Amino acid sequence: MGDWVAGLNSLDIFFIVCALLGGIPIIIRFIMMFIGADFAGDELLDADFDSVDGGADFDPDASLRFISLHGLTSFLMMFGLVGYALYRQSQVGAAFSLIGGTMAGFVSFWVIAKIFKLIASLQSSGTMNISKTIGCEGQVYLTIPPNDTGQVTIQVDNRLREFSASAEDNEEIKTGTRIQVVRISGNILIVKPIQ
Repeated sequence: MGDWVAGLNSLDIFFIVCALLGGIPIIIRFIMMFIGADFAGDELLDADFDSVDGGADFDPDASLRFISLHGLTSFLMMFGLVGYALYRQSQVGAAFSLIGGTMAGFVSFWVIAKIFKLIASLQSSGTMNISKTIGCEGQVYLTIPPNDTGQVTIQVDNRLREFSASAEDNEEIKTGTRIQVVRISGNILIVKPIQ
């Protein structure tokens, strides 16, 4: 090992340092993921920002979508590994090694960005527009007393959901009765029994 270290020149050391700066955080993160460590991520960086002109359209994450810690570490790791391999093993020269390492770094950077974009596209807010329930049929889950609210279950967007509901004619509707939503009052569904 001593002979290998003694035989390194400054470009070799540069490539190895880049590979280590990028590779060590990636290896640590993989090990932590395998042992079940939870990364706080967004919670540590949660902050409210306003745009310069005071508008509400400012997205603080927009400028950082392409540049991320994952992207930078993968760039450094691939730049160092490929650059060193080209320079030392293939002996293509310093300029081609730097160009090859940079291209490999950008490819890995692009792949990581695409992976994160794909993961982000799989997310869903889970919120539902309550107006979609109008006209839907369901069943009383908890009896709706006269002039009060109970609970109903209605299938909306292929999901069975539970809502607070009140009877249209202010009469009692017992548990298990089939109902239909006629309108909405705030967050309460106004329902009528189906004969």
